[in-house]
Amino acid sequence: MIIQLEEKISEKDYLEVAEVVRAIGYKATEVKTQQGRYIVAIGTKDFDIRSVGQLAGVSDVHRVSDAYKLVSNKWKVDPTSVDLGDGVTIRTGGLSLMAGPCAIESEEQVRKILAHLVENGIQIMRGGVFKPRTSPYSFQGVGIEGLKMWHTLAREAGIKIVSEVLAVDQIETMHDYVDMYQVGARNAQNFSLLLELGRVNKPVLLKRGMSGTLEELLQSAEYIFSSGNERLLLCERGIRTFEKSYRNTLDLNAVPVLKEKSHLPVIVDPSHGIGVRRFVEPMALAGVVAGCDGLIFEIGEVPEKAYSDAQQTLDFKESADLIRKTRALKEIAL
Repeated sequence: MIIQLEEKISEKDYLEVAEVVRAIGYKATEVKTQQGRYIVAIGTKDFDIRSVGQLAGVSDVHRVSDAYKLVSNKWKVDPTSVDLGDGVTIRTGGLSLMAGPCAIESEEQVRKILAHLVENGIQIMRGGVFKPRTSPYSFQGVGIEGLKMWHTLAREAGIKIVSEVLAVDQIETMHDYVDMYQVGARNAQNFSLLLELGRVNKPVLLKRGMSGTLEELLQSAEYIFSSGNERLLLCERGIRTFEKSYRNTLDLNAVPVLKEKSHLPVIVDPSHGIGVRRFVEPMALAGVVAGCDGLIFEIGEVPEKAYSDAQQTLDFKESADLIRKTRALKEIAL
């Protein structure tokens, strides 16, 4: 059960609501976010929810049987929209495009990609400055100084930034230089990191784990929401299966299922999802048809020279073609 509390509920009324919940035999957990205040009540006893709904300070009460309460679609009337500021909003039913390199490498690289994004009307640039690589000898990223450089250039171009955070101690370091944190597949169940991101007033793009179920993805999102941050997006980025013909299996079944289960926007990552450059476009378009609310994909001027993920990175012509086709397809799909 989710109890939505009025914005200006008095402490006396709050304590009374919590006591009534406990008297019923439910465990009451308070959740405060940037946008609301809730009590998540866990229990099995059947009772008339009107006995809670009529209490002073209660705005609404909802029965939610899902294990993930706050990110469930069973209580929120309107789907979540994530506002990045300056008119850049990611919303259910829209098509937000995020593009950029796997890894930020140099000022020249950043300038060229920003110019490409501006030319094609893209408002969000993705890129990694801390890189979680399988091999310790691979390029590990340019770090915080590279992020500061990227942030300065992106601000000049009017572009928002999304970048991956790997550890709790990076959250504060990155805070002033990103518009949205990304949690990668390897950290999808790093609960310490998820809880800390819940305490930050900044959007979070949460990717599905490499072998994670949708239930596990939603429970990970619940960690962030229950810790105080409801500015969340879910990302299907492919899962590890027995197939070896491509990098991952992009599970597009996840798109309509997640949108039915949750009120959060759903993003598709076709670059990691299939990992083969020539197949990124058809899988991106398939994601649009499946009903995703946005795409995040990798681009570079000369993909073959990229420090990481060269095999799945689109060049500028391929990127421009994909952007044009996705927008045209979205109009048809509507």
